[in-house]
Amino acid sequence: MKWVYIEDISNYIGQDVEIRGWVYNKRSSGKVRFLLIRDGTGIIQGTIFSPDKDFPLFRVFDELTQESSVIVRGNVREDKRAPGGYELEIKDIEVIQIARNYPITPKEHSVAFLMEHRHLWLRSQKQHAILQVRAETIRAIRDFFDGRGFRLMDTPILTPSACEGTTTLFETTYFDQKAYLSQSGQLYNEATAAAFGKVYCFGPTFRAEKSKTRRHLIEFWMVEPEVAFATLQDIIELGEDLIMFILERVLERRKKDLEILERDTAPLERIAKPFPRITYDEAVKLLKEKGSQIVYGDDFGAPEETLLSEIFDRPVCVTHFPAKIKAFYMQPDPERPDLALGVDFLASEGYGEIIGGGQRIHDLDLLEQRIKEFNLPREAYEWYIDLRRYGTFPHSGFGLGLERTVAWLCKLPHIRETIPFPRLLYKIYP
Repeated sequence: MKWVYIEDISNYIGQDVEIRGWVYNKRSSGKVRFLLIRDGTGIIQGTIFSPDKDFPLFRVFDELTQESSVIVRGNVREDKRAPGGYELEIKDIEVIQIARNYPITPKEHSVAFLMEHRHLWLRSQKQHAILQVRAETIRAIRDFFDGRGFRLMDTPILTPSACEGTTTLFETTYFDQKAYLSQSGQLYNEATAAAFGKVYCFGPTFRAEKSKTRRHLIEFWMVEPEVAFATLQDIIELGEDLIMFILERVLERRKKDLEILERDTAPLERIAKPFPRITYDEAVKLLKEKGSQIVYGDDFGAPEETLLSEIFDRPVCVTHFPAKIKAFYMQPDPERPDLALGVDFLASEGYGEIIGGGQRIHDLDLLEQRIKEFNLPREAYEWYIDLRRYGTFPHSGFGLGLERTVAWLCKLPHIRETIPFPRLLYKIYP
């Protein structure tokens, strides 16, 4: 008998198959027993029928508990009434293990309890659906960049220097030296862009931010393209195209998962290019009109991002932030050097920043000046300065936060459910 996965069950109508998985739920109705089995790819209903109340399979059925591991064998048939549209007429159940006292029951549990049992919470239907959307988003991102001729370049997790600022670094020892967990692969991407023209890295990044907002993780995944000779406008268009590609893919392939999450997809389906583009100056004016107390020159926090992203029915691109609140490597606007040629993409429906990027400084003298102004250790950046010494070129890039994007797509109240094992402030278990 062939072992098959539930997601492929439609290919085996009328055939005897073997499903290997776990008990999701069960119920009895007279002479029929209903067994819901999940195998990670889906859930299928199995049925056992017998007029004999002492039927041997009924006794096995009665022993089964939630999350018991089993191998179930039977015949596949189409049934529109069954979950998923297919049913398994069970002929045999092989019990691998009976799970005793499974801690996550159908009753309400606190978030703290569920996070302590995250390793088990992943098995629930909604958490499964969220992570299906995450996996699809990852596939879409890779397909987008690979399909456009970008080269995937892995960047180091252990680095000798900061990228986004020294206050959020995780410090560790690297034999006889100090090292830091990477905040971004961008600086290294700038080097690989000089070798390959257009590149991207995709991996975990770390920020030691003492923040407990619904949008912050200590460890999160980010995709970062970098394009040689690209301007700010080029990179904004690339960001628009990437977001549209992800949206279309998830809406097409993960519709059922979004239904499980009760996500109203109409706002996502209405999104189209071009996205609104406003300057920081215009954004501050809009915020003040909405009652914000923001002071010109301040960076946006979660309240400001939420307020702005609720104004528009699609992501909005905010450009030309004050240079003093942006990273040392940001190219200044030639017409207004106090502003940076940067962009933040704020997702709609109040979800705030999902992309941050812009044009990089390519002038050697200016970069050296900025490193000094930011009080950064020059020796740690000599290799980065070399990129401006030997064939410098205009270039631009951005970083898209995977978890924030998934939270927006699924319309989740908190980012912690968008990654299998979230790392939150002071919380590292499990």
